[in-house]
Amino acid sequence: MGRTNPTFRDILSRMEDEWGDFRRALRRRHQPLFDRLWTYAREHADAAGNLNHPDRLAPVLVSIDIEQEDRIDELERRVSELEAEVSDEESTADRSSEVAATDDE
Repeated sequence: MGRTNPTFRDILSRMEDEWGDFRRALRRRHQPLFDRLWTYAREHADAAGNLNHPDRLAPVLVSIDIEQEDRIDELERRVSELEAEVSDEESTADRSSEVAATDDE
């Protein structure tokens, strides 16, 4: 006996096909971004399938939100690391200039 309900991955694939005209109408530079959103949704298909939400777009949007939040967190972490590196370099440069000024006296 087969399944009577399609899997969420099947639903997601059909939804992506339904949005095909929209994708084709996007500027070329935006098409890869649009594709990435569907990749995000596929990464959470198991969780979305467990939800069995009546609005099939809701779990897709939440999946995209989760992935974007993850990217934001990673970027914020990276910015903090870079700011710390710059601060360390500035501190080292300040100490070096103070030592050089003391040596000149």
